[in-house]
Amino acid sequence: MARYVDGFIVAIPTNNVEAYRKIARKAGKVWMEYGALEYVECIADDVKPGKLTSFPQSVKLKADETVAFSWIVYKSRKHRDTVNKKVMADPRIAAMDPKTMPFDAKRMIFGGFKSIVEF
Repeated sequence: MARYVDGFIVAIPTNNVEAYRKIARKAGKVWMEYGALEYVECIADDVKPGKLTSFPQSVKLKADETVAFSWIVYKSRKHRDTVNKKVMADPRIAAMDPKTMPFDAKRMIFGGFKSIVEF
């Protein structure tokens, strides 16, 4: 059965990685409570600038930042919409102020994807 995936790329100041991890753990627990199938947060390990495109270029990475790549998996887009509606209404998430996040939310790239190949 094909699943639905929300994907995210964000630049995080390197000295804020631990603060980001703390918020991601909290958010991940909420998403999983409401039915997400997977919640994964990753920090760049082997990510180089490209000539035309790259993860660093996509978020206008600064010298003191690192790239985070994350995804949340759902049964379907409808399931994603149902889960996200509950998550956004949850006080643990609603209380998070974008202005106090340990990253620049304006440079976040995100979108929903239908899977076409799965093993």
